[in-house]
Amino acid sequence: MTNGAATIVAFNAARVVFGEGASAETGEHVAQLGVTRAFVVCDRFVTESGLGERLERSLREVGVEPVLYDRIAGEPDEESVREAAEAAANGFDGVVGVGGGSALDTAKLSALFATHGGELLDYVNAPIGAGKPVPGPVLPIVALPTTAGTGSEVTTVAIVDFPRLGTKTGVSHAFLRPSLAIVDPSLTVSCPAGVTASTGLDALLHALEAYTVSTYDTRPSLPLGERPPYQGANPFSDPLCERAIELVGRHLRSAVSDGSDVEARTAMALASTIAGIAFSGAGVHVPHALAYPIASLKHEWRPPGYGGAAFVPHGFAVAVTAPAAFRFIADGAPERCAAAARLLDGGDDLAGALERLMDDVGAPRTLRELGYGDDDLAPLVAGAVDQRRLLVGAPREVGAAELEDVLRASL
Repeated sequence: MTNGAATIVAFNAARVVFGEGASAETGEHVAQLGVTRAFVVCDRFVTESGLGERLERSLREVGVEPVLYDRIAGEPDEESVREAAEAAANGFDGVVGVGGGSALDTAKLSALFATHGGELLDYVNAPIGAGKPVPGPVLPIVALPTTAGTGSEVTTVAIVDFPRLGTKTGVSHAFLRPSLAIVDPSLTVSCPAGVTASTGLDALLHALEAYTVSTYDTRPSLPLGERPPYQGANPFSDPLCERAIELVGRHLRSAVSDGSDVEARTAMALASTIAGIAFSGAGVHVPHALAYPIASLKHEWRPPGYGGAAFVPHGFAVAVTAPAAFRFIADGAPERCAAAARLLDGGDDLAGALERLMDDVGAPRTLRELGYGDDDLAPLVAGAVDQRRLLVGAPREVGAAELEDVLRASL
């Protein structure tokens, strides 16, 4: 440790098995972790599609007893997490998460509570929760994403909706990073266009925000035990972000327009995973801080591709303010924003490149489309201001007034 700015950066990543057909080896991988009885967290789509049955068979063939739990919410909330945690506290020695970010985040929290118990708000980030550290390692977690965007298969974060508090937030700790991520692009082929667009934009914003977050060497030097998981942009995260931005710019439109395009699906799966690795070490900032109250305060809009459910998917919640947010932060990171724009579409206007991509994939462009109006600005700002662990990384000073400006520009 030195006085002044940080000079040390850490790189941590989950073990990843990647490639078409990789999910067929799930049982062998789970058994290698010493798991004999697995709590398998998934959504109804996984069970109805037959994927759950195939995974059960893969586990049984190697002597692992699987128990499927498919009662997760579209977006994890206090009640759904409590129910999953109760089901997981039944003699399991490993957890397998299969699905989108909601399933994977629920799997992480199930492993946490099955191992250590406690209450959700004990571990939730301050100031919303107590922000207590996870006491120790949790049950082994194996994550199989069926969407390409959240990166939850490789991150240390599990996000939960708190409607009574008007925002979403999460639990963040290194012990929540899955022991193994099995990324099989073929599992995303049946993903509807709307889901592909939302999750793909989430992957992009992970990379863009981690690329433009304040750099690690501009932050104060702290003792090892006090260093946050989000360290700032660094020499390990930067090349991963650059590659992810390029992949999304080249392939998201194709993945949305033709879900059977295996090349595009594989590229997006890779972009999602490497962006997840990047941001879990570097951090994100303004668009993600605003996304949590945007997704939590109103559940009226019915996004395409989500079976008629009324809510704002996380990727769209992040993207809807992103053009305005990047116009705001451009003065704080002009070279990074210009470089990101060139990677995304060859230009030098990042906000404009984002707007063009969002139009092409059918993403909502305004908060009014999601049911928000001028009267909602104050509660949206209140929910975003509490996301201190994210806002601290913004390359410009940002407070309530600046957040309101970004929101108003996004109406």
